[in-house]
Amino acid sequence: MGYFCNSCNKTITKAVYTYSYKNFDKALCREHQPNNIREPKNVYGKEPKKEAKFLGSLLKDNGWNVEFEKWDGYKHVDIVIENAKVHIEIDGSHHNLKLGQAIIDLQRTYHSFKKGYVTLRIPNCLVKNKDLIFKTAHYINTFLKQGFEMNNKVDDRNLFERIIGKKIEFV
Repeated sequence: MGYFCNSCNKTITKAVYTYSYKNFDKALCREHQPNNIREPKNVYGKEPKKEAKFLGSLLKDNGWNVEFEKWDGYKHVDIVIENAKVHIEIDGSHHNLKLGQAIIDLQRTYHSFKKGYVTLRIPNCLVKNKDLIFKTAHYINTFLKQGFEMNNKVDDRNLFERIIGKKIEFV
């Protein structure tokens, strides 16, 4: 039995068929998956992991707008800080121990980077430990602040131009 994309009738592998059917409820080739009109089913369920919820609440307490399990067109992200362009993934040990998972994570990080996002991969041992989760949140908050300031820094040339009211050519 062969597998075919419902949109273009292109032949697809069993693995692509299985993934597509699981996430989109129909067979789609890779070209038709990311731009599908309907968001795929959330493989993690509606609720974020408890560790992500707690870490996210600590970041919210520091004034960050936190979104959980947000679909970025390629994957669901544990925590997204949109205005800082940061994805936070809380990773279990299998992310480091299984080669297949490690390369998938690298691909996901690459796709996020192409869209202008930095991905922070936090080992879940740091968020499962009640003492270390506060330290982890502190460092992430510091990272976010510095990154946000760098992304929103005014170019000195533009600032100079705005102050004196005329354009200056820099050599």
